[in-house]
Amino acid sequence: MNLRQIRYFIAAAETESVSRAAQELGISQSAITSAIQALEYETGASLFVRHAKGVRLTHEGHQLVLHARRIMAAVADARRAVSVRPEATTGDLNVGVTHMVSGYYLADLLARFRRVFPQVDVRVVEDERTYLEHLLVNGELDVGLLLVSNLQDRQALESEVLIRSPWRIWLPAGHALLSQNVLTLADLAAEPLIMLSVDELIETTTAYWREEGLSPNIVLKTASVEAVRSLVGMGVGLATLPDMAYRPWSLEGDRLEARELANPIPTVDVGLAWRRGAPLRPTASQFLDMCREYSPPNTRRRLPGN
Repeated sequence: MNLRQIRYFIAAAETESVSRAAQELGISQSAITSAIQALEYETGASLFVRHAKGVRLTHEGHQLVLHARRIMAAVADARRAVSVRPEATTGDLNVGVTHMVSGYYLADLLARFRRVFPQVDVRVVEDERTYLEHLLVNGELDVGLLLVSNLQDRQALESEVLIRSPWRIWLPAGHALLSQNVLTLADLAAEPLIMLSVDELIETTTAYWREEGLSPNIVLKTASVEAVRSLVGMGVGLATLPDMAYRPWSLEGDRLEARELANPIPTVDVGLAWRRGAPLRPTASQFLDMCREYSPPNTRRRLPGN
């Protein structure tokens, strides 16, 4: 197992397509395929399920991609530790994060940052996006890690997308709709739905239902992703959630499956935000660089107007 194979594997996992991964890396499809086959041979596991539109990670593939990302992050951290003399970097860093993003990205990023920059005092504020925007504009936070697709004050804040997460349908194992690889909101209209009530997801999803002339049959709202996962797995209802929340290796992973949503709903974008026109402190610049390395290179771009 080598870093090249791991990098190619991660690209295929994130794009869900061998051809797209090859295009973004600027290499041949056969190079991606050979790397995946070598990893499958060495691990003794099938890492992808092939289908007409591309590839999808298996349970074992999801397990490996977690380790693969940590490996690549460790390599990047080692390179940074040698090049920037982190022991000389002191000061503080004030980070704002929304509830859902903190559960899926913050822990790993903070652990990496503290390993490389042990002399930096990090303070984290977890709150609603609107309040974090207020703190960023006032200069009370250096950077925010939040859903930049919902960002409001784009004139005062600069932002950058790290991860684009499409919407997926969560269904319990054995559900009749699992016979379809792609579902529409109309397919779900008669189904009981469980809504996640953090990071404005309810407001976002109900707006898309209205645009389709439909009303969701909401039977339960919760602020816990784990509660949604358990309830769907037990067959209480279905859920529409960003793909970043799907964790098939979780405790309930063997009791639920996800399907693509055919409706043209914009992705949920996790990203960074900071005050426009204000110079970033060195600690904030280092944190931004680390966040950029953590995300897939093809997903990073400034939002329109930034």
